[in-house]
Amino acid sequence: MPDSSASTSTFRVGVALAVFAAIGFASKAIFVKLAYRFQVDAITLLTLRLLLALPFLGLMRLWRRQPAPPLSWQDRGWLVALGLLGYYLSSLLDFLGLVTVSASLERLILMLYPTFTVLLSTWLLKQRLTARMVTALAITYAGMFLVLVPDLANARAQWSGVLLVFLSTLSYALYLTWSPAVIARIGAMRFTELALSISALAMGAHFITTRPLTDLIQPWPVLGYALAIAIIATVLPIYALANAIGRIGSSRAAIIGSLGPVLTIVLSMGVLDEHLSALQWLGAAVVITGVWIVGKRR
Repeated sequence: MPDSSASTSTFRVGVALAVFAAIGFASKAIFVKLAYRFQVDAITLLTLRLLLALPFLGLMRLWRRQPAPPLSWQDRGWLVALGLLGYYLSSLLDFLGLVTVSASLERLILMLYPTFTVLLSTWLLKQRLTARMVTALAITYAGMFLVLVPDLANARAQWSGVLLVFLSTLSYALYLTWSPAVIARIGAMRFTELALSISALAMGAHFITTRPLTDLIQPWPVLGYALAIAIIATVLPIYALANAIGRIGSSRAAIIGSLGPVLTIVLSMGVLDEHLSALQWLGAAVVITGVWIVGKRR
């Protein structure tokens, strides 16, 4: 009985962490839209986001002060690959795709990542796809379609942009699929710090080869929004997501992450003065139902 109670508690903490991560990630689009009002480009904003996140990662490591054994060459290779997939390549492709893809269509494509993660976990990791998870996926995506369908009539995009956002979604799904095994070996905190540091270095190298360093000199509001993206929408939710994956697995964490588009719309109502229609509120309720199903232990 104690083991069962501890297992249930761990599961609930994992679900709570996944929801917290979804809220943090959902705020990113709001901060990005606010920063774009000052004419900053996507590459520069992404670079500021990751470079500003590095000091906080260092502080977290100093605060924990936990000695760690040296990494194997296999884990080093996985860290490089996952760091590039998760928070460098997926973000870069997404922002570049948004140049020609409307925000509504971009959200519709990005919401496929939980499906990709579940299917990739089934295919690559031979995980069992339960009836509950299939039901949760179907309900969640039906709800998100209702949330997004009012915008689809006005969506305009070039196929190149659609492909970039699709590849961004696939890149992030691969990250969620392969990261649990590495997290289990080296720990969620260490994995998060190293993977994000690799992403920041990759983004810094990309910036140096494509932009003058003077582009990093931005107005204070842009730096403030970049700092908010770094902490509220990157560092904190990434730590939460890594710990959630370790407790409930990548598939459940991905489905709970489906709350993201709905949360983004809700946040935009207060910050950007956007509004939901009755159909979109219905869709939001359906999405929450799907997340509630996957959040139940049994």
